[in-house]
Parts: sequence; structure tokens; C-alpha cells
Amino acid sequence: MKYKRGSEFTPVENLTSKSPFSIRNIRLFIAFRIFYNARFYYPVFTILFLDFGLTLEQFALLNAIWAATIVLLEVPSGALADIIGRRNLLVFTGVIMVVEIGLLCFIPRGNPTILFTAFLINRILSGTAEAAASGADEAIAYDTLIKEGIASDWPRVLERQMRYQSIAFIAAMSLGAAVYDPSLMQHMVDWLGLRIHMTRDITLRIPLFLTLMMSIGTLVTALRMREIDSVSGEECTKEKGCGKSIIQAFKLTIDAGKWIFHTPFVLVIIVAGLFFDNCIRMIVTLSSQYYRLINLPEASFGIIGSLLAVMGMFIPVLAHKMVKNHSLIFNLSVMVLLTLSGLIGMVLVLPIFGLIPAMLVFSVMYLNQFFQSHYLNRVTSSEQRATVLSFKGLSFNLAYGVIGLLYSFLMAVLRDQAAVTNPILAGVELENFVFVRSLGWFPWYFVITLIAMVLFAWWQLKKSDEYKRMGLIEEV
Repeated sequence: MKYKRGSEFTPVENLTSKSPFSIRNIRLFIAFRIFYNARFYYPVFTILFLDFGLTLEQFALLNAIWAATIVLLEVPSGALADIIGRRNLLVFTGVIMVVEIGLLCFIPRGNPTILFTAFLINRILSGTAEAAASGADEAIAYDTLIKEGIASDWPRVLERQMRYQSIAFIAAMSLGAAVYDPSLMQHMVDWLGLRIHMTRDITLRIPLFLTLMMSIGTLVTALRMREIDSVSGEECTKEKGCGKSIIQAFKLTIDAGKWIFHTPFVLVIIVAGLFFDNCIRMIVTLSSQYYRLINLPEASFGIIGSLLAVMGMFIPVLAHKMVKNHSLIFNLSVMVLLTLSGLIGMVLVLPIFGLIPAMLVFSVMYLNQFFQSHYLNRVTSSEQRATVLSFKGLSFNLAYGVIGLLYSFLMAVLRDQAAVTNPILAGVELENFVFVRSLGWFPWYFVITLIAMVLFAWWQLKKSDEYKRMGLIEEV
């Protein structure tokens, strides 16, 4: 959900000496981003589900449902924000986050039906919160700067917010993986002189309880925010009515969708980004299970996640040089080469060294994010830019949901085959065997969808004047 600004909200020069960080809503915006995004279970995301007792196909299915929830609620949540207010929608997000994390903190293990139902509710609530929070916090912060007459300070706010969020993310990744490791935690409690036997059942929930604390921080932060009317730029009170009609909100999305489908270059850019995103995001989702199979200790998962966050700070510099000096076709070819090399390397499941091909695949995720932003912003007019980017997000989540369903189906087929060819396998050994076999399908999926993407691009651009853009040197 994004928010389009009117001409009256055009950034102006900061003619005052007031710091944006002295403003309450700005500080709360930064805090909200930190509390909402720094989740301690991220480095062990896949194995957390599996260690609770779910199967890999159930895990994939649940994440497909998560993505579908976002797709279904993204636009309605935007319209709802325009009616009830963005601050109220953020409070709603905080409440949902507390419930979704609290549910996993206290759900008992042992009953597969109850367990799957609890995780299903968690995924639906998580997708709902994701759709509700999308852009609302940023809109309040930006409108607050406009109200104060210092909208030109927005880049400073974003820079500090991203820096603090990266630091919090690195801390959450490192600590979340460390507390999940029973042997490491046993050494810790022994050193403290505590007579506690640290089992998997105990460490399984520590990252969740830490995240529950963050969810409470999210809710408290949202409650302290103040609504700013996106039309008048004034602070909203009970006596004032703020927002616009639901019809206007939906019309923006429909108009943006029509423009995308009638602009071949934009449509091809989005499809190309979607092609990379769904495959790589599925691999990222499964990463902790892959790390476990290449003999990396669980305590290292957080360090790896932190290294990926550091990569995310340097790869955009490389991507900037690529769009400045090379054509779009060259940049896409580099992404294809890196992705295919990484996927083939991961199939080998090399102990320790299997991290190298995984890093190649993950690096493409950052390149894709940069290239999508660069090329789409170059050809999209300012009055519909936010809505077009929102439409892109909808399509990406839809594609992620589809590959989640396909992967769930694949795992079910591979498990049935394994039961026939290797009847002695059961439990964790069966899960690992099936997972390794599933990795072999990713390069083929990538190649097939690559061919489909190239044919689609050729079909869309062959009669368009925009075809020449595919070979131009991009300038910044």
C-alpha cells in the first residue's frame, strides 16, 4: 500500500533550523520500523517450522497462503487507511503482530492438526499485518515533515532509519540464531551457574518470545503516533474528518494497472523482476534448512544473515555503476548467470563451501531490487509512481504464492516417491532426503521460466518503439 502525494506536498527547501529528529512522529516512525522488522526468528525461519513438527510442503503451503493474504488485502487496506486513518491502521498492525507471535509462543507441540491450524492462523495474521503496515508509517512521517515545512529533510530521515534498522536487524539475526542453539545455550547457563537443561523444546521458543517483546514495542509505538491528514497537512483530531473516499483509492490502482498493461517496457520490467524474485525468495525462505544440511552450526545462521545485510549495503553501489555503464540486457544477463551458477552449485550441497553458491543467489536479490527501482522510476510519471510500485509489489507476492504452491506439490510427490524407493527413511532423514532432491528442480524451473520471460519480452516489445531501450546505455 503506497500513498500518492498531491502537488501541494511537493518537498520544499528547509528554511528553518528545526531538526526532523526533534519531531515526535519522526522518532516514532524510526522506532516502528525497528520494532516491526527486527524479528529474532528470521535466521532460523525454516527450521523453526520443521522443528515444531511441520513438513516442508506444509511450510511452503503456509508461506503461499501468507503471500496470498498480502495480495488480497493490499488494496483494501490502502482504502481502509484512507477512511479510518493511517495511525489507526498501524495500531491494528501492532495488535495483530502481538497476537500472531503470541500464538506461536504458547501453542503446544505434539498434535499435528492443532499445530498446522495455529501456524495457518499465524500466516494469515502475519500477511494481514504486512498489508496493513505497508507504507502507512512512511506516509505519516512524510506528511509530518510537510506540516513542519521541512519536507526536504526526508532523505536524512530515510538514511538514519535505514541505518538504525540495519543495526537492529544484524543484532536480531545474530542473537536469534545464537539462542536457538541448545548446545550454545547450555554452555551459557552452565557458565552462569544455573541448573537448567537446555533442550530444543526450550530454545525453540526463545526467538519467538524475544520477537513478542518487539511486537509489544510495535503496538506501543503506533499508539503514540499522531495522525496527519494527507490532504490538508494538518494533525487529525476527533473533531476533524481526514482522508478520502474508498472509490478514489481503488480508482488509482485500476488506472495504474491499465497503464502498465498498455506500456510494454514497464510490463516487461515488472515481469523480469517477478521472474527473478519468486525463485530467489523461495530459496531464501528455505535457507536455514539448507545451512543445516551443509553442516553449518545453527549459531552461525545469524552471522550469515548479518553478512547478507552487509552485502545489501555494498551491492547497490555496484548496481549503480552497472546501470550507468551498461545496457539493460547486459545487467539482466549478469543476473541470469549469477542465479543459474548459484542454483546449480546449491544442488551439490557441499559441506561448508555450499555457502558460496547460496551467496551468489542471494546477491541477485539486491541487484533485482535496485534495477527494479531504477528502471521503473525512470519511465513512470510522478503522479502514478507510488501506485505502480504498489502494483509491482502485488504481482511479486502473487508469484511467490504460486511458487510456494508448486513447491508444496513437488515435496508431496518427492515424498511419495521416496517412500517407495527408500522405505527405510523416516522422520528427519526423510525430510532431508526429500529437500536435497527438491533443490535439483530449481535450476530447471529457472531455465523454463527464463525462456518464457524472454519470449514474453520479445512478444511485447517487437512492435514497440520502446524495444530500442533494451539496448541503450543507461544514464543517471
